[in-house]
Amino acid sequence: MLLLALTLLAATLVGIDHYAGFLLDYQIRPLRLTWLQALAGGLWYSLSVMAILGAHEMGHYLACRRYRVDATLPYFIPAPGTLIGTFGAFIKIRQPIRTKRELFDIGIAGPLAGFAVALPALVIGLGLSHVARVPPNMQGLELGEPFLFQAVSWMWWGQIPEGYSLNLHPMALAAWFGLLATLLNLLPALQLDGGHISYAVFGRRARYLTLATLGAAIVLTFVSLSWLVWTILMAVMLLAFGPDHPRTLDEHVPLDPRRRWGARGARAIFILCFTPAPIQPLDLIKR
Repeated sequence: MLLLALTLLAATLVGIDHYAGFLLDYQIRPLRLTWLQALAGGLWYSLSVMAILGAHEMGHYLACRRYRVDATLPYFIPAPGTLIGTFGAFIKIRQPIRTKRELFDIGIAGPLAGFAVALPALVIGLGLSHVARVPPNMQGLELGEPFLFQAVSWMWWGQIPEGYSLNLHPMALAAWFGLLATLLNLLPALQLDGGHISYAVFGRRARYLTLATLGAAIVLTFVSLSWLVWTILMAVMLLAFGPDHPRTLDEHVPLDPRRRWGARGARAIFILCFTPAPIQPLDLIKR
């Protein structure tokens, strides 16, 4: 509960900055807000991002409860002063998962629940956003647009003219981070959610997907340095735990057709959330 409160505070303070930037429309000028206006603006962001992360982890938790797998409630990680305000959340599963069916259901429940909250947040948030003129030589960060983000943006705003950009409402920004978190968790590697899903589908052959995913992540660091930290974390996990997923009791039993279709749905969500360059400095782009 303390971590939850600290994360809400950190995300709200970050959200206030995002809300102020939204109101400024890429301009440098004085902005006066009452404390109540600032708090309301910050909560647009913090409540949205924590709802997405919380839904993701509660999806895992409730699936664990369904199969009587011992797991903790979600732990939120505050990250004050960062662009997001949180390093996400996690649950700790305190016993081995027995079967591939249980592993699949627990692994996929998080991304599905988080995506189910991120999608309406994205639609509403982009509707609350607006198009603004971009000043020349503007500095800052450029957020890569996943396929789903582009589709919803076009639905609301159509083709944005040259020299203009969509100024994101804090709720839309929270949804963008939610899509990025879903993408990273669905990477088919190691003991990420995507790793659980790929092992449930492919068994021991999932190790080749793990190695291919790490190789692809290394390549993506040459496209955008924003992949670097995640790539290093995956490499450390690979060195610490090896490429093989912990075994279930029924490793050689094929997964049922319904769950195989669920795996295809997870792959579709991964594609919709994918962007090769999540975060790029604007001055680097201009060069």
